[in-house]
Amino acid sequence: MGWTLVAVMDQVIALLRQRGRMTYRTLQRQFQLDEVALEDLKEELLYGQRLAVGEEGRVLGWTGATGTTAPAAAAPTGTAAPTPLIYTPPYLAEKIFMSRTALEGERKQVTVLFADLKGSMELLADRDPEEARQILDPVLERMMAAVHRYEGTVNQVMGDGIMALFGAPVAHEDHAVRACYAALHMQEAIGRYAEELRRQQGLDVQIRVGLNSGEVVVRAIGNDLHMDYTAVGQTTHLAARMEQLARPGTTLLTADTLRLVEGYVEVTPLGPVPVKGLQEPVEVYELLRAGPVRSRLQAAVARGLTRFVGRDAELEQLRQALARAGGGQGQGVAGVGEAGVGKSRLLYEFTRSHHPHDWLLLASNSVSYGKATAYLPVLDLLKGYFQIEPQDDARRLREKVTGKLLTLDRALEPMLPPFLALLEVPVETGPLARAAAQWEEGVREVVEGSEELSDYVRRLEAAADEALGRDRMEPASGEALAAEVERFLREQGRGP
Repeated sequence: MGWTLVAVMDQVIALLRQRGRMTYRTLQRQFQLDEVALEDLKEELLYGQRLAVGEEGRVLGWTGATGTTAPAAAAPTGTAAPTPLIYTPPYLAEKIFMSRTALEGERKQVTVLFADLKGSMELLADRDPEEARQILDPVLERMMAAVHRYEGTVNQVMGDGIMALFGAPVAHEDHAVRACYAALHMQEAIGRYAEELRRQQGLDVQIRVGLNSGEVVVRAIGNDLHMDYTAVGQTTHLAARMEQLARPGTTLLTADTLRLVEGYVEVTPLGPVPVKGLQEPVEVYELLRAGPVRSRLQAAVARGLTRFVGRDAELEQLRQALARAGGGQGQGVAGVGEAGVGKSRLLYEFTRSHHPHDWLLLASNSVSYGKATAYLPVLDLLKGYFQIEPQDDARRLREKVTGKLLTLDRALEPMLPPFLALLEVPVETGPLARAAAQWEEGVREVVEGSEELSDYVRRLEAAADEALGRDRMEPASGEALAAEVERFLREQGRGP
């Protein structure tokens, strides 16, 4: 990748100042260091610069004093903008570093997002710099977290706002959808933070967000992850104008973005709006909320589907599996095939046929932008079961979960805290809150430390690969998968 030891050292110092501690393994992955280069880096930081200490032979801990001279990339807050490397999650940074050579010089379709804190000068005018940062930093952190949640990249932090790109340098064909969802999540997160500030300090904090989609040409991606690019046409200019036109607490987008997200979000048209620097007015839309569409199939359903033909054999296999399940034999059916052969359409047609008429149907989608959300498929299933709607507030969520669970069986009451914690429902102080916290910690330990679970998943995948043919469903597949499940449960002492 062309790293020099000095460049790596500067970036590591910046990261250590920001994070406090980092493992050697993370540094190796982040900068693609071999063992010799890692030892040279440790030697310089531990003994040459004396800015860090080694802990248990695995971790570097920052010990640099406040007055220690640092590289420009690690300048303290208030003297220089932080570099993208400091605030980009390691898994995203790794993706960018691995693909940056191929990206440089490419023309990419992107969605640009601008967000800022409205009236920040007036809000922070009478406060000392440290107090102002305590108010502003959480706003910027929530903005960046929303961008990273949907695998966008923050290219600039500009005092009281950010500029982010979706679709470059990490390529995503659904970049506009991700940008819209990030804007909605951002507004929601800042809204919760604003409530805290309102109660504690009487301050009113709101942000404006602007979106536009178009093309950029990636020029270069630096070792600090800063991306130099050239916008084609008004790509960046219009996104910035949308932000400036937005009322506090709202998000505006252009028709170019709306064309890419129709059905995925709900908007209200604001009509043609004059934009400085352009001769003709621009159609502007206000982003309201996520729409009902979560997949391409759902978008196709909204437009109207073509006639469904040629899958009678597969439908019959599903019908037989349903009949066996109805007779008390649990079934697992997996459909494997190339993208676009009709797997989702097959399930759509079956679930809307008369066969599962008296069954409770719960569906869950694994979406491309959901990788950063823990338990997302499980959350989808639970929200369907508890009939949770996007507009439900915390009180309504508690009512639905509590009512459904206790109606099912009063003996399930001890499971209430785990369900509330999993659904991110705030729990009041007291035994319920303590139980939820204990459950979250227990789940974290199991997920992070369970080799048995990982081994089980690998064996299940192997069984599926062996039992399933390409582009078809095998009746015997359920037996192979069920055998793996039973074997795993027996090994854990929980099976028959």
